[in-house]
Amino acid sequence: MNTSPITAIVFDWAGTTVDFGSCAPILAFQRLFLDQGVEIEVSEARAPMGLEKRDHIAALLNMPRIAEAWKVVHGQPANEADIDRLYQDFIPYQLKAVPQCSDLILGALETFKDLRARDIKIGSNTGYASMMMPELIEKAAQQGYVPDCIVTASDVTRGRPYPDMLWKNLIQLNVSDIKTVVKVDDTVVGIYEGLNAGCWTVGLAVSGNEVGLSYQDWQNCSSEEQEQLKAKAYSKMQSSGAHYVIDTIADLPKVLDQIEACLNKGEKP
Repeated sequence: MNTSPITAIVFDWAGTTVDFGSCAPILAFQRLFLDQGVEIEVSEARAPMGLEKRDHIAALLNMPRIAEAWKVVHGQPANEADIDRLYQDFIPYQLKAVPQCSDLILGALETFKDLRARDIKIGSNTGYASMMMPELIEKAAQQGYVPDCIVTASDVTRGRPYPDMLWKNLIQLNVSDIKTVVKVDDTVVGIYEGLNAGCWTVGLAVSGNEVGLSYQDWQNCSSEEQEQLKAKAYSKMQSSGAHYVIDTIADLPKVLDQIEACLNKGEKP
């Protein structure tokens, strides 16, 4: 029997539960565009993060600087056929990058244990397509992370910021009371997904897209650099409308205590 008024948590994957810094997609996008003769900056590659990957490619090609660079190299603006081709080309890059960036984020296992103790169901969704996930799922399981369900961007018609993936999670988890659900994500578009679904939202500022550094690179930053990066990331996630913003998944249990207190008082997201 559930001991918490929270029934389910729906986690993102890269930057939230695995892959500190959400580095795998960036490696793949940069290599994809470099091989097309168009270099893209890390900041550009990160801007649409959280979208389904074909939509991500389309968003990159719609950026004025990248659009102009593409036109110079290829002689004409990118079109739908180019987007389709790039998406197919992207898949092997992503499959190669995922195993390099599959470590669980520090503190994740302890948080999952806390959720199990509260009898909270664990859902997950991702901007990755289903064919990109098998090795990541296997490596996560080897480290002790086995969510109750997994929904990918290719399992629904509409990806983030639409709530379709989250709702599909809840159908699979047999959860219907949206006010008892929490979405945890490191991207703005992932927070929008949760808000559009009508649930509580928790943004992760340090481990994911907004800081955008691997764990080692983060550790190598000075305290002053870390504080500056954190402040900017917190501001971005708070402006997204997230109900709560924390550093990483390791800090989630204390936020769940606060959400449980709100629910016990009859409050809603």
